[in-house]
This record gives sequence, structure tokens and C-alpha cells, in this order.
Amino acid sequence: MPEGLTDVPPERGTHLSGRSDPGPDSSLIPERVALVGMGVTNRAVARALVARGHDVVGTDDGGSAGAELAEELGFEFFAQPDAPTLAGVLGRSGAYVATPGLADSHPVFELARELQIPGLSEFDLAAAWDQRALLAVTGTNGKTTVAMLTEAMLERCGIATAAVGNLDVPLVNAIDDPRPSCFVVEASSFRLARSAHFSPRVGTWLNFSPDHLDVHRDLQAYRRAKERIWLEQDPGSTAVHNSEDPIVSAAAAEIVAGRDGVRSLSFALASSVEGRTVDFHESGGVLFGPDGTELLGVSDLWSNLPHDRRNVLAAAATAWAGGAEPEGIAQAAAEFSGLPHRVQLVGESDGVRFFDDSKATTPHATLSALEGFDRVVLIAGGRNKGLDLSEMHSAENVVAVVGIGEAAGDVLAGFGRVPAEEADSMAVAVRRAADLAVGGDVVLLSPGCASFDWYGSYGERGDDFASEVRNLVADGERRSRS
Repeated sequence: MPEGLTDVPPERGTHLSGRSDPGPDSSLIPERVALVGMGVTNRAVARALVARGHDVVGTDDGGSAGAELAEELGFEFFAQPDAPTLAGVLGRSGAYVATPGLADSHPVFELARELQIPGLSEFDLAAAWDQRALLAVTGTNGKTTVAMLTEAMLERCGIATAAVGNLDVPLVNAIDDPRPSCFVVEASSFRLARSAHFSPRVGTWLNFSPDHLDVHRDLQAYRRAKERIWLEQDPGSTAVHNSEDPIVSAAAAEIVAGRDGVRSLSFALASSVEGRTVDFHESGGVLFGPDGTELLGVSDLWSNLPHDRRNVLAAAATAWAGGAEPEGIAQAAAEFSGLPHRVQLVGESDGVRFFDDSKATTPHATLSALEGFDRVVLIAGGRNKGLDLSEMHSAENVVAVVGIGEAAGDVLAGFGRVPAEEADSMAVAVRRAADLAVGGDVVLLSPGCASFDWYGSYGERGDDFASEVRNLVADGERRSRS
């Protein structure tokens, strides 16, 4: 843990009651708001703004997306606006909301700077309308798992919670539900980067590695977006950080250390990092919280893979800061069964186990998955997001590799020391991987790339892999009976 981060004791739940909030203030949102891009989030934003009496004007580069909603709600809509049209839309608006994932190079950002039109995010809107506590989770990998685990831990302790944000339900929709007393927000770099003021009661940063360089201007822009998880936290807030990640740990030292009233909690598999005690850690097969508080044994978890244990520790720290008790944290972790497409066992044939890790869309995520196995036949590739795929080539436990999708050649290029083949379909990839594996090996779909060359989503890719594994297993069973 960086210097200065243990000055304030890691008390439980102080973020819920130890901070004086001014309350929501809808006057912070101008009368007219422009929406740039009409994806899922901005559709929710449009409904929320109109419901609260604001004027909306929408644009979308893809054409008619949003036109039907604009007709339903009665706001102006411009499909494929040119620069003068976009400038006119901005000039008649008091602020704009860019759809998450809009590239930094999009002309709206330069136009807005020239016209001095401020940008907002759905987080900014929600904060202006609702004052309930936000427990935000960001990181290159593991956000969804940690957010869902944190929600389960808080609920197990009787704290009404909803997991929202970069999930199925945008935050601006979630605040219409009066049941939750707090929200666990999966905070993507896209949302963080576009927020004018984001001050979560708990801000958790899991890890950092290159990603989304097809959207962010460069790696520094991506890092700055992640840093916004802590930049504007108020006294009484808590910052949770990964002591074993050098980028996250350095940012904690620069941003959090020495700030009055902002508590910090650290997590890592090791109980000590660079001579500093880690609050949430593992020792002797047991997960611990601060001051030696025993939580639960690793054997009680759905998975003993290193990245899953780190995720449990991160969620435990986040939930602890949100008021959860050790018993509830332990019970929720023991009951959790993992999420689909995240190193999920989908079949076994001839002593070879097949795991779906389709959610791994960066080399860093692939390396995290590989960390848990001894011998792996890796299926990797897809659409590269502007990342250096050679990071995967350092994995010494890969005994063979099958490349798929647009980036297959780049994946295979650095694996000259092991058998390496390219497949033109998932069916071929599964069959070739099975042929290359021997009993005791693992076949792991962990692409390190996006899915959008062959598929509509990583879920569709993972489902196809699981289907082909089932076909393989069924064929093997038929052969054994004949």
C-alpha cells in the first residue's frame, strides 16, 4: 500500500452516514440538452430528461437510430449530421451527453470546446436527481464480477442495493426505483471520461492495462479516465485499490494519499506489498479483512483461480466500505457461482477440460485466465482494439494455440515455439484445439480481442464455443458406444 494510505482507519459503512450531502439539485442540468449518439444509455437518458421536463435534441452518426424514440417522445432528431448541423445543435443547447464509447476523435468534442458547451454523463444527471450512495467499480478487467459480488454481499447484510451503470440497467433508469438505499455502479472508462463531476462514496479501482485504444486518444487518456474514480471524492468517501497493480497503486499514492477525510482500503493476494500491510488479503488458503478479520476459506469459493480470488477480495473491500458485515460478505461469496463467459467450464472430453473465457477482450485478461492453469491449448483472436497482442506470447503454460478472426495472424505470430494453427470458424477451432490437447490439458477460449468480426457480442462468441464443445463431446460419446 502506498505511503499515507493507512492514516485513516478502515471503518465499515462510514461512507453511508459520515458525509454531509447537499442533496440532489436538478437546477444543475440546463433546460436543453443535446444527445450525441442514440445507443442504449442515451435512449435511457432521453427518457429521463423528457420525463423531468427538459428539452432534448438527438443526433446519431449511424442514421435512423433514435428516430423512432424521438417521434415517441417528441424531440428533434438529426441523422448523420454534418459538422455545421452538429455545431448548430450544440449551439442551441446548454450541455451535451455523448453516448458511451464515442471515440475521442469525434468532432463533437472539438466543437463543444470551441462553443464552450459543457459535456455531461449519465452519472452527472443521476447525481443531480438522486442523492443515494454510489459505490463505483472500475478497472480493465473484472468490473462486472466485482459489481455483482458487491451487490450480493450488501444484500446479504440487509442493505437494499442495485448493480447498475455499464450493465443491463443504466444509472439514470435505476434511480426511478425507490427500493435501493445505494447503487453499485460499474464505471466504464467511457462514462468516467465524460463525467463533469463524479464523486462516489466508494471508488474501487481493480487493475489497469491497455484497452479501448480504438476509442480513447491514447493510453494516457485511458488512464486519466480511470483516475476520475477518485479525483473528486469528498470527505467521508473511501478509495479501494489493488496494491499489486503498479499503475493503480501509484495513482492511489498521487491522488488519495494525504487528502483529508478520504479513507482507503487495499486488497491483494499477498498480505504485504513492499513492506506495507494489505487490508484485504489471502493467507494460508483463507481470505482476511482488516485487523485479521477472517472472512472465508478459498475452498468455499466457486473458483480458486487467482483472478477470481482477487475479485472476491476487491468486492469484500467495497462492500465493507458500504457497511457490510464479515458474515454477510462470507455468505455471499460462498453462494456466488460466477458469471457466464468468464473462465466457465463448458465441457470435458478424453480428460481435456474446455473453458469459455470469451469475456477476455484484452491480452491482460487472457494472461489473468492463463494464470490459473498448468497446460493450455489457447484459442485466441478476433477484432483487435488497437492493443499490443504480443503480451499474450509471454505465457509459458501455453502448449498450443489456435488463432481465430481478423487478428488470428497477429496472435499466432509470436507463438513460434508451440504448435500454432489458424481456424476459419469456431467449429474448426474447437476440433483443432481438441486434437492438439492431451489428457490433463485445458482448452481455453480466451480471445484477447473483441468479438465483432464474427459475432455480435462476446456472449454470442462464448455460446458458439460452448455449442461446438457440446457437439465434440456428443461425437466422442457416440464413437465410444459404437
